[in-house]
Amino acid sequence: RAELKEEQSIDLIGKNEVYGDIRHEVNVYVKVFTNSPFLVCMDLALSQERIIDPDYLWTGPDGRVLQGQGYVNLTETGKLMVMGFRVSMSGAYTCTLSHKVIETTTQEETEMVEAYKFMVYAYREADHAYQVSARFSTTHCRLKTNGLFMGVLNKILNSTISHLTCHITESSYKCHSIRTPKDGLQYELFANFLVNPFAPGWKEVCQKIPYDCEDVTNRRVRQAAERIGKFFQELRHVLKYEFHTVPTIQYVDNSFSMTPIDSCRPGFGKNHHTHQNCASCCVVCGPGTYSPNNEVTCRTCARPQARMYGAKSC
Repeated sequence: RAELKEEQSIDLIGKNEVYGDIRHEVNVYVKVFTNSPFLVCMDLALSQERIIDPDYLWTGPDGRVLQGQGYVNLTETGKLMVMGFRVSMSGAYTCTLSHKVIETTTQEETEMVEAYKFMVYAYREADHAYQVSARFSTTHCRLKTNGLFMGVLNKILNSTISHLTCHITESSYKCHSIRTPKDGLQYELFANFLVNPFAPGWKEVCQKIPYDCEDVTNRRVRQAAERIGKFFQELRHVLKYEFHTVPTIQYVDNSFSMTPIDSCRPGFGKNHHTHQNCASCCVVCGPGTYSPNNEVTCRTCARPQARMYGAKSC
């Protein structure tokens, strides 16, 4: 993912290339453990011209010259790819392009130097969980069967999604009395569940996948939430047509809802202002900030001497 400018065409981005800009730094976002796009040591306009005796010098975030480093792919035409991108590789990548301009009539040579700066950030996909809610009608709020019913429902939902190594956490309910114009006073249970992708055994599942497993984890929890939605559709049918006696507690039609909730791994967070072009990403916490848990924001260190990316503490 890169911060695109108006003059950059989709065709050039499709070639996995990001061009520099002498006017300002260019933000580039690289998913952890993948290869970066090629960072091109010139702007788009210059790339359309003939360049005489070009020479390229790339330096990394630590100021080290990148030529000859094993984790980079440097081409003869000044393109840089950082391979197997890790958190510690985040930072400023700078290229200095020097080339000659020859006056046609006098053949006088002039040395030109341009510098291009790319801010390259590691990112992860956000981890998803789903807040699921549903309502059930009951005969009264003070019935013990309300709590028993919710306990049984919780067990059923957990068994429904256990094969996806997901589980229900933060299960809760409240009973409310509701006055309706037609039916008078009624009682309903407002139930809430959090569908969490990190049930016991999820790490073993992740170990079978190379590098990182957010994509697989997010797919599993989405399947789990959809499976619970299907369960409530079936529950409505069961309670309506298959019970010989009308049960005390009934599912309220169309009351099921599902809301995604994002979290980021420690050392990562979201920032819609700083990283507008990767607003949905969990971007590595920059120097002077940290994230110790699964929140979605990086905190500011009390003492800003922290220099590293991806800090989990100050």
